[in-house]
Amino acid sequence: MNLIIQAPAITLADANALAKLSAASSTERVSDSAFKLHGAVRETGVTDYCERAQLDFAFVHGNRRLTDLGLLAMDMDSTLITIECIDEIADLNGLKPQVAGITAAAMRGEIDFTESLTRRVALLQGLEERALQRVYDERLSLSPGAEQMLAAMRRAGIKTLLVSGGFTFFTERLKTRLGIDFTASNQLEIRNGELTGKLLGKILDASGKAAALMRSRSDLGLTRDQTIAIGDGANDLPMLAEAGISIAYHAKPIVRERATYALNHVGLDGVVNLFA
Repeated sequence: MNLIIQAPAITLADANALAKLSAASSTERVSDSAFKLHGAVRETGVTDYCERAQLDFAFVHGNRRLTDLGLLAMDMDSTLITIECIDEIADLNGLKPQVAGITAAAMRGEIDFTESLTRRVALLQGLEERALQRVYDERLSLSPGAEQMLAAMRRAGIKTLLVSGGFTFFTERLKTRLGIDFTASNQLEIRNGELTGKLLGKILDASGKAAALMRSRSDLGLTRDQTIAIGDGANDLPMLAEAGISIAYHAKPIVRERATYALNHVGLDGVVNLFA
């Protein structure tokens, strides 16, 4: 196994200390924020050290490479981007506390996603359509390392799927902007330039996210082991479970517990470092 350690301000001292704890055979710097410790052995001291030093760490099979994969599926809100779009839309109507509270409960798995989304969208009734463009232009930011991660995926020949319980207004713009191959999300109903407080078609919920991954995987002729998925909330869990490699990105505890790897400190470029 290789031990990958990552942090925005990682030091050689950290790498040397962890190499000793894990009995690694050699140390390699793979980026400004990551080291690879070759031939590492799982040891509880590694976990304790990394938690104290606020380092992300992962034991990865030494022969695993990005080119072994064929599909990356990723959540949008609080994963590919830094915001929850529906919360920011609500903020323009003075409703962010009400909507954000429902969002947080849903991400923790305390409320069924379909129910929570229906309740949140209903609160947006009467909001002007132009509020969506304002959120995109003024508030939407990519997560750190997002563009570097996507560029690495393209170089490795990996197709990308943006799958979200959020809205097509944002996923389609990000698809064009970032060169993403496929998207799946929910569509807001708009009449006479205003949100009606309803959605069009079947709600894409947790099971819908998983189905979108499986559909793309099948269309591409890939196996489960050739897929990777990234998410942060409870509604991502079925999708993560369908991927050969699952990554919890700055995620809720329930997601970190079930994912293959967790990135809590570095950006999305940390995904690439796992397979350096």
